[in-house]
Amino acid sequence: MAPRPLPGWLHLSWSWRITWIYLALVLFLPLGAMALKAAAVGPALFWELATTPEALAAYKVSFGLALLAALLNGVFGVVVAWALVRCQFPGKRLLDSLIDLPFALPTAVAGLALAALYSTNGWLGQPIYAFFGLKVSFTWLGVAIAMVFISLPFVVRSVEPVLEALERDQEEAAWCLGASPRQTLLRVVLPQLMPAILSGVAQGYSRAVGEYGSVVMISSNVPFKDLITPTLIIQKLEEYDFASATVIGMVMLAFSLVSLLVINGLQVWGRHWEANPANGA
Repeated sequence: MAPRPLPGWLHLSWSWRITWIYLALVLFLPLGAMALKAAAVGPALFWELATTPEALAAYKVSFGLALLAALLNGVFGVVVAWALVRCQFPGKRLLDSLIDLPFALPTAVAGLALAALYSTNGWLGQPIYAFFGLKVSFTWLGVAIAMVFISLPFVVRSVEPVLEALERDQEEAAWCLGASPRQTLLRVVLPQLMPAILSGVAQGYSRAVGEYGSVVMISSNVPFKDLITPTLIIQKLEEYDFASATVIGMVMLAFSLVSLLVINGLQVWGRHWEANPANGA
């Protein structure tokens, strides 16, 4: 007997219309309105406002420190994912749940905690200042630490499922052929993890560049020192300089779109590599 057809409402053939309408209202229209407002200033003024010394300094802090944080998490995030997947130790489940804490914790609370911890009289800030003469809170170093904090889960959660799915037979075959543990890691395991690592790094980088709540609490917010781009936009709005705020916001939007394309490209490459390892190498 042929199966009964589903009721018409279960086919959800109209869902794509609702999808377009909903996304247009909550996503495309606001972004389109900002793009039109930025375009209204004209190309010459747009370039002038987007490349002021203050804006360039903010781009340098945001993009440079976000890249540094992403690279650090690219290394230590793999170590954490390896420990969670391949090792057994006390408190493993607790640690696994705490990895997602930056996702759940309000960013302002995270920034406040980091600022207190790394201040010159804080638990970590005081010995760092005493032994090395370095101030962490309210400097670019504090901004970098906040970016590392909020972007770590992206690398761990990108690498963890791929590492769990790896077949141990390849590693055992490498050992049987005389490969050392280091050679097995570098030539067998890491090449298979690289798409996931790059994807996690790209996601963490994008998240760190756009971070505001935690960074603004641990930064001095001084131009040409540690002022990040989102804070500069807020300052321009407080000064009623809407044109500059919109133009700088468009620069950030353009960067977000490029980052999205890079992330999607890495994910596609990762799937292609998993399907055809010889061609993806």
